[in-house]
Amino acid sequence: SMTRGMEGRRRALAIRASLAAALILAVFALTGGAIFAFFGITLPAFQIAGGILFTSLGLSTLREDDHAEERADAAEARPTRDPSIVPLGMPLIAGPGAISTVMVLVGQARDGGHRTALAIAIAANVVLTLLFLLAAPALVRRIGATGQRIVSKIMGLITAVIGVQFVLNGVETVA
Repeated sequence: SMTRGMEGRRRALAIRASLAAALILAVFALTGGAIFAFFGITLPAFQIAGGILFTSLGLSTLREDDHAEERADAAEARPTRDPSIVPLGMPLIAGPGAISTVMVLVGQARDGGHRTALAIAIAANVVLTLLFLLAAPALVRRIGATGQRIVSKIMGLITAVIGVQFVLNGVETVA
């Protein structure tokens, strides 16, 4: 739904979103601990902030009605709109959960072999995500507009719940 009206650019947007997510995860794998230490950010604070963001995205998806989507389509279909980096690359693909997981796993890596395995796992996940994004238009055509709205609402609910869980995990860690 984020690329509605951009049918000719979907492949490029999917590739760009996947590359952005890979870069974001690589940066946090290599320097995340230093970035957090420099700014005094804790993992629970990152989880809570990311959870609030996820919850907000999920709730906005749930609140959208079909007529609002149609009105927004005309405004959002201008050529300068590019959802590939934000919100697709981050926070949807490389979100707080993925970044936190990468940082924890890097911290637990005992040697270069473990770090290499983590890099391969990140790359494999990004490639799988890219394949799903490339297959999405065919799936959307099969389920139709009504099916897409239903899936969008279900995913909005799941996104909101994931966000709430991130907040709960962050609060539980602090408490």
